[in-house]
Amino acid sequence: MSHRRRAGFTLIEMMIVITIIGILLSIAIPSYRISILRAKETALRQNLDVLRRTIEQFTLDKQRPPGSLQELVDEGYLRLLPPDITGSSATWEVVVDDRLLSPEQFGPGISDVRSGSSSISTEGTPYNTW
Repeated sequence: MSHRRRAGFTLIEMMIVITIIGILLSIAIPSYRISILRAKETALRQNLDVLRRTIEQFTLDKQRPPGSLQELVDEGYLRLLPPDITGSSATWEVVVDDRLLSPEQFGPGISDVRSGSSSISTEGTPYNTW
């Protein structure tokens, strides 16, 4: 009687491969999550920059600040409001004051915009202070 060896993997070999895959995943997943969060933070910075420049341009063009962020869309300065880091465009917090950008400007209105999220960024500062 000849003993033929069956082709395939032993249980030990399979367990070693699964363990190695598990170790690699435990290293990769946190790095992936951090890179996703940093991408969202970069998008937030860009959205804040666009909104601030648009508010300033609106104020200089119309000789008054916008009364709401929706007015920037209604007047054609933005196609749509960009989303906050929360994923919604309804969570933006506006700053209203009497600061004048030009001598011809009249009336108070929106002078700045901030994120509506008080979560802490990867830099250690709350998003609503950016």
